[in-house]
Amino acid sequence: MNRGHLLRALLTLLLLTLAIPSVGAADAPLPHLDLEVELDPGSRQLAVVATLTPAAPRFRFLLHESLGVTTASLDGRPVAINASGREGNLRTWQTRAAARGKTLRIAYHGTLPALNASLDHRDVLRQLPPMAAVEGSFLPSGGGWYPQPATLFTYRVRLSVPGAQRALVAGRLLDEEVPDAAGGQYRASFAFVHPADGIDLMAGPWIVREKMVPGGAGEPLRLRTYFTRELHQVAGLADSYLDETRAHIEDYASEIGAYPFSGFSVVASPLPTGFGMPTLTYLGAEVLKLPFIRATSLGHEILHNWWGNGVYVDYASGNWAEGLTTFMADYAYKERESPDAARAMRLAWLRDFAALPPGSRQTLASFRARTHGAAAAVGYGKSAMVFLMLRDQLGEQHFATGLRTFWEQQRFRAASWGDLQRAFEQASGQQLGTFFRQWLERDGAPELRITSASAAASADGTRLTVELTQGVPAYSLRVPVEVRSGDHSASLAFEVDQAQQSASRRIDRMPRSVVLDPDLRLWRSLDPVQLPPILRQWIVAQAPRLFQVSSRPEVREAAAALAARLFETRPREIAAADLRTATSPVLLVGLHADVDAALTAAGLPPRPAQTARRGSAQVWTIAGQAGVPVAVVSARDTDALSAMLRPLPHYGSQSWLVFDGRRALGRGIWPMLDQAVPVRVAGPMRGN
Repeated sequence: MNRGHLLRALLTLLLLTLAIPSVGAADAPLPHLDLEVELDPGSRQLAVVATLTPAAPRFRFLLHESLGVTTASLDGRPVAINASGREGNLRTWQTRAAARGKTLRIAYHGTLPALNASLDHRDVLRQLPPMAAVEGSFLPSGGGWYPQPATLFTYRVRLSVPGAQRALVAGRLLDEEVPDAAGGQYRASFAFVHPADGIDLMAGPWIVREKMVPGGAGEPLRLRTYFTRELHQVAGLADSYLDETRAHIEDYASEIGAYPFSGFSVVASPLPTGFGMPTLTYLGAEVLKLPFIRATSLGHEILHNWWGNGVYVDYASGNWAEGLTTFMADYAYKERESPDAARAMRLAWLRDFAALPPGSRQTLASFRARTHGAAAAVGYGKSAMVFLMLRDQLGEQHFATGLRTFWEQQRFRAASWGDLQRAFEQASGQQLGTFFRQWLERDGAPELRITSASAAASADGTRLTVELTQGVPAYSLRVPVEVRSGDHSASLAFEVDQAQQSASRRIDRMPRSVVLDPDLRLWRSLDPVQLPPILRQWIVAQAPRLFQVSSRPEVREAAAALAARLFETRPREIAAADLRTATSPVLLVGLHADVDAALTAAGLPPRPAQTARRGSAQVWTIAGQAGVPVAVVSARDTDALSAMLRPLPHYGSQSWLVFDGRRALGRGIWPMLDQAVPVRVAGPMRGN
């Protein structure tokens, strides 16, 4: 996830309210910020001296409420800076008489909030304060730990931390001083010469491993891992991250254009983060242990150095970077794995969207950042599918050319969906206004159906006619249809742009049935009967219900905590008598024996064979449930319920799970039902 997502977007909005000038073009002069930073994670003390040249006579900026200005000077002469208001936990400061073109020096310090190690992955998506602790410190760009001179700026940061710590910000490492004796200070300086929209600072008790590798422009790339001692002691782990980093950079450079920075670092976080900043990624230390991360999430964050950190997002028109990165990283990995794996990911996107209540769906043009599951289904899933459909329409060569054109034209500039459209039009020679307009500005998806199909033999072969319907206003679509003739099948594509449309094609064999888009390459609303339920329906439910089937207080307390963690909206508890009349998704929770008894009493199916009584807990949705969707959490004891607090919300795309403590032993999705439409034969059969 690009670190330029929510925190920077929020801070940018705050800065705009303070009338700070924006620099839109990469070649325009940019304000520069110089920071001298001393951080003591043990005491949480932060002391900073900021030097900048204000772009306006009266300079205003934001600092976290834990920080206070001590002195300020303008060209060496004292100047007053006063607190003048608040924006949440940020205070507004302003100079009384700053003069344009003069150097402003601001000294400030304070005691930062303690690192909150209890934050889960949802919490870290929200606006975080600057936090410090010996086990790790994170000062996010949107946390108000420095005075931002403009929406875009360049910077140089000099860092000083106790000798057992290491610290960094995004940018080129200029110099580094590692203490050779106890009690010394670690010092490092970083510079970022491209337009930056924020600065994230990280510190921790890391061991640094480094490799210098050839870069695309003849300059070597500095690759690093900043790992905890525990991670560093895992044999070969740091080296494998460095090798995979190099491989990802080389792959994307050949596909898009030269890597735009001087290096890349993988930094261990004490929080469950997955952030991509220019030149680095900040990943949770627990996640870094997982073997698949190097081949998946790592590549995603590296790709953000092109999309999001190399070409900036024009948030006013929507965030295109998350979808494009998902398509070129996560989805591309599935395509390389197998056609079945790629189809499964496409199905997951469509399932996630189908699970959203209609009122929570948004347009792609309005997507800014992932703050909850509903936004992710659109900004990641739908957006990635749009790029897939665009590649299918243009062809791989024109699509690849469009990406390279976009990179060459927009490098280190703020770009919009419109800029992407123009690059693909230039590459392909096609007019794409209708394509982009319908997918960006409409918040739903086509409800497409084949209502009937017929075939007739003719002198030149067999003529297949299909009747297609969709909602109003109609989308302009290239609809894939599979034609089945016994053990033979063929794929066709029909162009439709009306609510009701008949389309015909000549085919070689007399068909028996047709299936609409069986490979799931079209963004659409799948028929509900095709879609057995997944946990996303409960996570994003607008008015979820909790049915507790165990009476012991400690079990009920653990069940309530689990439900509160799973749902994005606070659930309301119901009694057994309310189960049949509930109108919102229900989560049934309790111990094994109580769950079995409750299912029998309610006339619901017993626990499925896939879960049986494996592990310490089982979770499943009830497939084929008429009326209210019901999901079940069945646990061996209170500890088994509590163990699922953190992991369960990560599995929204699943229909069933088996847990052993916090570890998922098994998971799966109920199969999707095939909807074949029989073909009516209108004439004598000729050849089969």
